[in-house]
Amino acid sequence: MRSIRLPLKKGVGVLNIAHRGARAFAPENTLVAFEKAKCLGSQMFEIDVRLSKDGALVVHHDETLSRCTDVQTKFPRRDSYDVWDFTVDELMQLDAGSWYIKQLMLPSLQRQAFLQTLTEEEAREFVTIQARDVFASGNIKIPTLKQTLEFAVAADMMVNIELKPQPGKQEDLVAEVVKLVEWMRMEHKILISSFDHHLLRELRQLNKTIAIGVLTSQSIMNLNEYLESLDADAYHPAGYSDGDVKGLQKLKLNEFAVTLEAGWPVNVWTCNNKEDIRQLVTCGVSGVISDFPNRVKEVIDEFIS
Repeated sequence: MRSIRLPLKKGVGVLNIAHRGARAFAPENTLVAFEKAKCLGSQMFEIDVRLSKDGALVVHHDETLSRCTDVQTKFPRRDSYDVWDFTVDELMQLDAGSWYIKQLMLPSLQRQAFLQTLTEEEAREFVTIQARDVFASGNIKIPTLKQTLEFAVAADMMVNIELKPQPGKQEDLVAEVVKLVEWMRMEHKILISSFDHHLLRELRQLNKTIAIGVLTSQSIMNLNEYLESLDADAYHPAGYSDGDVKGLQKLKLNEFAVTLEAGWPVNVWTCNNKEDIRQLVTCGVSGVISDFPNRVKEVIDEFIS
């Protein structure tokens, strides 16, 4: 078996990795979503990191702020709503929670895609009236990476940091993330991934200890050799959609199995369908990244009982 740097605890089997926190049950990429992930049995949560205009590391997925904040209300006459065109002080003024409650009020098929399979039973159990009031209060903010890592330390959780493309600031993004992780002495609790594999090469030049996950939505030729060339620690391939044909599912499962056999941990994203999760666990994947960590936990518990 390969020697890897993944932040795994002894005794942990399949990692239940909450995508952008438990974003089916709380506003994504916020502290309340990370807290919900902990409550639903996740050992690790996945986040997205960008730089603000003044160089602060902030946690936000989209390039623009419009989907998950009230930026157009707070700053109605801005030419750009891209994250990197706002200072961290401006970002802290935004409401990053109310949009989620507005989504829940829509008929399921009118919601954002990841929320369309949220059941009424799950919503009642995991999104309480009290939680909804908090999310709609205007007090949910975009967190900084430092705030997020401080939460992870307090909650004894691991973090998968995805580095997002940063026009003209790629090297700054990598250097600042590495600097913060090292300063907080969290190298062994962090897994850093990116679709931009050049960023992963830069990261490895700066730090030999932090684990790297190669994130991709496409098949990679000579995969094991490619992972070796990046000095990576894990493979993060795309999983299934509910419309996948059985042949494609079988092909992917075979690919995952070969990679696992070669000693590479495989963490698959973003899997919300329980039958897909069940197939992945049966195949022996190392981790499942999901918007619904409750469903991942239920499947893992089936294999334990």
